[in-house]
Amino acid sequence: MTKIGSKHDWLEARKALLAKEKELTRLGDELSTLRRALPWVRVDQSYEFDTPAGRRTLAQLFEGRSQLVVYHFMFAPEWEAGCKSCSFWADNFNGIAPHLEQRDVSFVAVSRAPLEKLQSFGRRMGWTFPWVSSHPSSFNFDFGVSFTPEAIDRGTGMYNFRRYENQMSDLPGISVFAKNEAGDVFHTYSCYSRGVELLNSAYRVLDLVPKGRDEGALPYPTAWLRLRDQYGT
Repeated sequence: MTKIGSKHDWLEARKALLAKEKELTRLGDELSTLRRALPWVRVDQSYEFDTPAGRRTLAQLFEGRSQLVVYHFMFAPEWEAGCKSCSFWADNFNGIAPHLEQRDVSFVAVSRAPLEKLQSFGRRMGWTFPWVSSHPSSFNFDFGVSFTPEAIDRGTGMYNFRRYENQMSDLPGISVFAKNEAGDVFHTYSCYSRGVELLNSAYRVLDLVPKGRDEGALPYPTAWLRLRDQYGT
């Protein structure tokens, strides 16, 4: 229910909210510090990816930098288009890579679909961020975002650090890696499910407006969502 008040009422309520916002900001800073303090796990397996420049190893995806952020984009080999939710996220990616590079960070999206499908869909959506194919490697399976039919049937898969009980072969995630001066690669962080909202600035904007995300009455939160070129069709 909408509450109507005076400017004085609004200002007092806004200052009270500001105190909560500052508290959340401080907690967010603490959480980021804890995230960076996680132990690193050496990546011993040699993963290779199809890129526009040819086959590249995980170490080569760093492009000479010491940190790499991977967005696991849902696009299985048999699909003809990328996931609409991941596409919503990807609409936030264009233009960020040059800024990240100034802080010694490379960014890349990774999917299991063949590179040709990724490039075709990327052209359709007008995306320019780096996007590579992990097919046929086990990269997406090993980092908890893809699941074999056997794992789905037997319920042995794990997603977001718990038993996976969905029927989808691919789900979203973010994985972060670091490389030392010797060229060794380490896994430093991963998040899944709502954790990937870290990379969706559009949701941050919706959180500012009176209706918010306005998803409460929908069958599921993103039921309203379409590929950007399909609204109005």
